[in-house]
Amino acid sequence: MKTILLIALLSCQWWGSKAQNKNKMESLKANTAAISEILETRYFKGIYEGDIALLSTVYHPGTLLFGDVKGQPYAKNLEQYLDGVKNRQSPKASGKPFKGEIQDIRVVNSIAVAEVKVTMYDFVYQEFLSFHQIDGKWLLVNKMIADIADHAVIER
Repeated sequence: MKTILLIALLSCQWWGSKAQNKNKMESLKANTAAISEILETRYFKGIYEGDIALLSTVYHPGTLLFGDVKGQPYAKNLEQYLDGVKNRQSPKASGKPFKGEIQDIRVVNSIAVAEVKVTMYDFVYQEFLSFHQIDGKWLLVNKMIADIADHAVIER
């Protein structure tokens, strides 16, 4: 009798852990898909069209942006960045090639990092975008960029 109860208990725990793992995997896939959707339909599109209203929906108001552009330090707050986007000719209006591509998305609980490459004007930006899920919405909270147009990228 004890053996039967022990087997039943272990079976329930095994099935329960399988269900938890399945739920975690489904949640991970859903979160990765949500971030991918944000990048494709709002981030890349907003940059390409110079649409600051659309871009504003992607960012947390306190977002900071850092990196280097043509070897020069780059540091802006969100307001400065959006003002720059607003006052430049958009890649769409310039007629020059534009490409945004997602290279990787890593999600851990309510945080995530997306690695993307954006080619526009004479720049090729390697970007690391930090996201945080706040009130059920994924928001970009930090942006790191490096212009790699004239440099080889070190692969992992």
